Amino acid sequence: MKTKLLILLAIPFLFYACKKNTYTTKPQISIKSINATTLNQGDLLFFELEFTDKEGDIQDTLWVQKISRTCPGTPGAQFISKNKVPNFTATSNLKGTLEFGYAYNANIQGYSTITGCGTKNDTAYFKFWLKDKAQNVSDTITSGNIVLLK
Repeated sequence: MKTKLLILLAIPFLFYACKKNTYTTKPQISIKSINATTLNQGDLLFFELEFTDKEGDIQDTLWVQKISRTCPGTPGAQFISKNKVPNFTATSNLKGTLEFGYAYNANIQGYSTITGCGTKNDTAYFKFWLKDKAQNVSDTITSGNIVLLK
C-alpha cells in the first residue's frame, strides 16, 4: 500500500519537474507565420514572430537578414533591416508577437524594400534574432525558402 501511495505522489512531481520553463533571460523567438512563399514584384511579405522574455525588456533591436541561394553576383547575405522594437512597459514573463513586412522590388510607404536577382528568379531565406535592453541576444532562427519572381 505504501508503494502505491508513493508512486501516486511521485507522478505529479515528475510532471512538474519535467515542465520546461519558456521564459528565460535570453529572449526566445519562433516563426509564427509567413504570408507567402512565392512573391511577384510589388508584393508584400509579412512575418509574424512569437517571443518570450523573462524580464520583458525586449525593446531594443530585431535583426533581419536576407540570404540568396540563387544569385552569385549579389552578396550572399544582405542585412535588410535593423528594426527598433517599440518602447512599452516591461512586464515579467512577457509573451507576444512581432509583426512586420517588406515590399518586394517596390517603394511602398511604410515598408522596407527587398530585392531579388533582377535577371532571374531568386530563392532566398531569412534569418532573425532579437536583442533586449540588457544586451541578451536570442538564438538565430531561419525561415524556409521564399521564391522572388523576376
